[in-house]
Formats: sequence, structure tokens, C-alpha cells
Amino acid sequence: MRIRRCAIVFLEPREEVAFDLDSLLGGGAGLRRTRRWLALAAHLDGEVEVDAAQRECLGRLSPVAWCECDELADAETVDRLLALGLLIAQDGPAHAAHRERDEAVRAAYWWPPAAIAHRLGRWHGLDSAAAMETGQMSTAVEIRRKLGAPPAHVIERAAPESRQRLPRVDDNEFDRLLARRATCRNFDAARALSQPVFARMLQRVFAAQAQVRIEDDTVFLKKHTPSGGGLHATEAYLIVRNVEGVAPGLYHYHPTEHALEPMPPPAQPLAEFALCALAGQHWFADAPVLAVLAPRYARSFWKYRDHAKAYRALVLDVGHLSQTLYLSATEQGLGAFVTSAINEVDIEQAFGFDPLVEGPLAICGFGWRSERMRISEFDPTEEVWKKTPEQD
Repeated sequence: MRIRRCAIVFLEPREEVAFDLDSLLGGGAGLRRTRRWLALAAHLDGEVEVDAAQRECLGRLSPVAWCECDELADAETVDRLLALGLLIAQDGPAHAAHRERDEAVRAAYWWPPAAIAHRLGRWHGLDSAAAMETGQMSTAVEIRRKLGAPPAHVIERAAPESRQRLPRVDDNEFDRLLARRATCRNFDAARALSQPVFARMLQRVFAAQAQVRIEDDTVFLKKHTPSGGGLHATEAYLIVRNVEGVAPGLYHYHPTEHALEPMPPPAQPLAEFALCALAGQHWFADAPVLAVLAPRYARSFWKYRDHAKAYRALVLDVGHLSQTLYLSATEQGLGAFVTSAINEVDIEQAFGFDPLVEGPLAICGFGWRSERMRISEFDPTEEVWKKTPEQD
């Protein structure tokens, strides 16, 4: 059997510290330190512990050139690494799943550190809201109490007398629009979006405004937001909760046809799936429309192969899209939000994503604000929530 090392694997020596009564009674610090070697591989869903022999075996093998298995003395080590997926067999059904996942990584042209960070930074089934409440980290006051003061809110690089002050100009309509932009945490779940408002939002934020056709198989889109390399690799997958004339469910938005493509429903009720996708952030889950922003990595990495900045550019793309969505929603009198605290694995399973081919980086949402603010929003200038005498 011919084998080679998997395409991307990092080894981490991790130290863990635990209380040790014997150490304390013996006059020591009362701590026990242990070190483990963990293999982090881009095609695996989790870290894998390896021993010294397995670590050395990985270091001896090429990720490119195949070698005969019997050339290695320690068959037991090789068998274990094959079972873990850190070594890849060239053929045969026994290790086909790991081989296919490894081939997908190779075909995607990921920069190795980005592939590891992306793959292993995904959440599954996490309720982040409950975790914050349990840890008493839900409010700024609680966070300050737990963590102490943050770094200063501004930094000063020169003496005050050396600063050149700039003139403040009068606000125009765009300035007033920016002032009204605030993250919404109070959506009116009962109030549906009209189809024209819904359609305008998608057209402004995600639709192709023009096309540049180099060849039949090489087309570039023009949208209202910038994109790394002009590739516009980020897709919008929708969780529609309450829109007039649109059945609740999962959809893919087609950017050149300005059309919704229905997708199979999630395994759980739609409301439960929305809350799960948002990692328990119930203050966002009532939005009538959620947009999962999911880059197609192959689209970007076609140009930026094994590139150290390619993944960063995709993160920027998602930020650009979310800001366009915020401003469009604000202009129409809607509330909006964006969050990266999401359960990527649950979303991938529902929409059928392969995480190293296409996967979610954030979720945006929009809809009508509730008439009452039940959950605090950051609106210090009172542009959105005007105080009434009863609130003073």
C-alpha cells in the first residue's frame, strides 16, 4: 500500500495545568503540568492527539510523494495514523473517506494557516447567549467586573498642543442616514415584510448590477459592494421567516436572475433552526429574514492560490456586504444586524455545504423594529429610540 502525509497538518505542543495536592503538601506550587502533542489537520473536524512515534512518522513523510508502506518500520504507528486520517492511502476502500477529504483540501488551494483557523474555529450546537448569561458576561457592566477595564477607548500619539484640529461640517442626508444605523435587537416578529421591500433589499445588497464576460466560462459581476479581485465569491443563503408572498423556508438567492431558489427544509422547525444557527442569540432570531453570508472559497482561490491574504479578503467582503445591508435597511426604516457568533456546522448541514468549499462566515438579518425596546440597543445619540418622559 502506498501512503503519504495529509496535505495540511500543524502540530501543537499544548501544556495543561491542574491542581496537584501532593505537590502542595511537598512544598511545591501545587500544580501539575502535562504536555500533549495535538495534530490539527485541515480535512478533519477536530484536533487529534499523537504520541512521539506518530509525530516523528508524520515528520518523515512527504505530503506530495507517495511511498510504500512497508518502507516504514513501525507498522502499528502507520496503521494508527491511517485510521486517524493523518496519513492518506493512495487507493482502497478502507481509507477512502479521509482520502476524499484530503483531495478536497488540495483542490481548494487554501493557505494552510487560514485553512486550519477556518476549519477548527467552527461552532456546533453552541448556545452563546446562555453561556454569556451563565458566565455573567451579558452586559458591559458585567464584562467590566469580570475582565477589568478594557484598553483605552482612544490612543494618543502626539501631545494635545501639536494636534491640528479639522473643521466639522454640517450634516447632510447621508450623514443623517449613517447616524440612524444601529444594530437591532428588537424585531417585530408578527409584522411581515412586504415583497417589494424584501425584493429591494436583496437587489441592493446581493444582486449583480452588471456583468463582464471574458469568455463563456469566465464572467465577473458588478455589485454595490467591493470584493477582493472583483470575484464576488460570497453567496446569500436565506432563512425566510415572515415575508408576504414567500413561503417560510430556506432559499439561495440567484444574483443575476434576482430570484429565490428553494432549498430542502431543515431537519428541525424553522424557528428552532434559526435560533440554533444564531447560536442562541434570541434577540436576532425574530427577524423576518436572515441572510447567511457564505463564501465560495474556490471562486476566490482560483485567482489567489495558496495566498496568505485570500481568506482575509473574503472576511472583508462579508463586512462590506453587511454594511450595505445595514444602510439599505436603515434607509427603508428597517432594523438590521450582523453577527459572526454562529453555529457553522449546523448551518452547513442544513444547506449542504462542504466547509472547505463553501461555508458561512456571518449571518445578517433585517425587518421591522418592535415598537418597544425589550432588549438594550446601542443608540447613545437617541437617533433610533427617542426617550419619552416615562423613560427618563
